[in-house]
Amino acid sequence: MGARSKSRKRALDILFESEAQSLPPGGSMADRIAEGDYPVNEYAVALIEGVVRHRDRLDEIITENAKDWTLDRMPAVDRNLLRIGAYEILYVDDVPDAVAVSEAVGLAGELSTDESPSFINGLLSRIVELKPTLTA
Repeated sequence: MGARSKSRKRALDILFESEAQSLPPGGSMADRIAEGDYPVNEYAVALIEGVVRHRDRLDEIITENAKDWTLDRMPAVDRNLLRIGAYEILYVDDVPDAVAVSEAVGLAGELSTDESPSFINGLLSRIVELKPTLTA
């Protein structure tokens, strides 16, 4: 697993953990960094901070394009993977869109339901398709 793949997994872990503990988005990041036994590198921090900064817009785009699904109905892992993937697609210029989609789908295959990879692939692919018309 490459460094950025590990960073995405760490970002997902922290976003998921914060949500599960009813903390603010990314709220457990400072604790994880301070502990030192849970490596949180620069790219993971950038992803978490980016998702937190743009969360309202990311959630709006995800909600508008999720057919018959609300954010609350989605598994928490999927919801946070979609936020990370959409953030990379819309705001991170040095990550190709196909890589952002592939990485999110891969993590969904490892960590979520059997249906999650195809759901995430379809939704993020739709966001890639709409990207030129979306305002970040």
